[in-house]
Amino acid sequence: MPETQAPPPYASLTPDAVLDALESLGLLPDGRQLALNSYENRVYQLWLDEPLAGHNIVVAKFYRPGRWSDGAILEEHAFTRELAEREIPVVAPLEIGGRTLHHSGEHRLALFPRRGGRAPELSDPDTLEWLGRFIARIHAVGALAPYRERPALTLHSFGEEPRDFLLAGGFVPPELKNAWEGTVNVALDGARRCFERAGDVASLRLHGDCHMGNVLWTDAGPHFVDFDDSRTGPAIQDLWMLLSGDRREQQRQLDDVLAGYRDFMDFDPRELHLVEALRTLRLVHYSAWLARRWNDPAFPAAFPWFGSQRYWEERILELKEQIALMDEGPLELFG
Repeated sequence: MPETQAPPPYASLTPDAVLDALESLGLLPDGRQLALNSYENRVYQLWLDEPLAGHNIVVAKFYRPGRWSDGAILEEHAFTRELAEREIPVVAPLEIGGRTLHHSGEHRLALFPRRGGRAPELSDPDTLEWLGRFIARIHAVGALAPYRERPALTLHSFGEEPRDFLLAGGFVPPELKNAWEGTVNVALDGARRCFERAGDVASLRLHGDCHMGNVLWTDAGPHFVDFDDSRTGPAIQDLWMLLSGDRREQQRQLDDVLAGYRDFMDFDPRELHLVEALRTLRLVHYSAWLARRWNDPAFPAAFPWFGSQRYWEERILELKEQIALMDEGPLELFG
């Protein structure tokens, strides 16, 4: 795998720099900090001597340099605060001095209240219906205005551009390059046909990465965290990640999710053509995401298998499975 010459991000984000960042905001950390599981950004749980908006413990997110503009981050903040104002259970950034995005030296950060919880039980129909209701409420607000700074989820941005990046960067082993390139091109052609069958479906502001690591459950129900990947796209992007198992299982799960979703939002059945296409795009985008982050020491340590021949052989098999699934036809909409 090619060497990358870019300096590693976060090299200067030492424990002292984390505490200095809070002190620069007029806060009084007591010195305790706990690094939380996050690769895209650096996230810390921090304890305060004096509470901030009633919180003695806060979560500080230090944004990956160069990924988002300040304007794009502020759009995400405005969206989550808009949701929170409507009592939709999201974790929105805290304001300090009328601002949610702060600068400390070369670092940009935001502070959030700490919210605990457990993974939702996706085998429970009531849980899926409950999630569907809250995602619909997010979408109802997301449809009120567009993003102007944040990009859209498209075949190009999540498929063609990542493919080109991986090929140009030499990340695919030479002995598998032709096989992977041929397979990914067939897969993207299949995704393109799915988009054509779906037609001109509506786009709206989304959570964007609504996997179960970003949904926490308490006795009061779910709350949604980490809108860092929020972007514009079709509503089904926030729903398909709730579906797993074979086709029969996914059909049952879809029925349960939409039973709640349609309490607050209409659902365009044409979007069902996009489920496997979006799953395919995510596979391609994920490989490029790993490749783009390889100069971050956290990535080789956490993903040592990336770049191996076995890794790319498995990606070829995954894409071939997706090609067959996209040709199989969409799930059905009942009721």
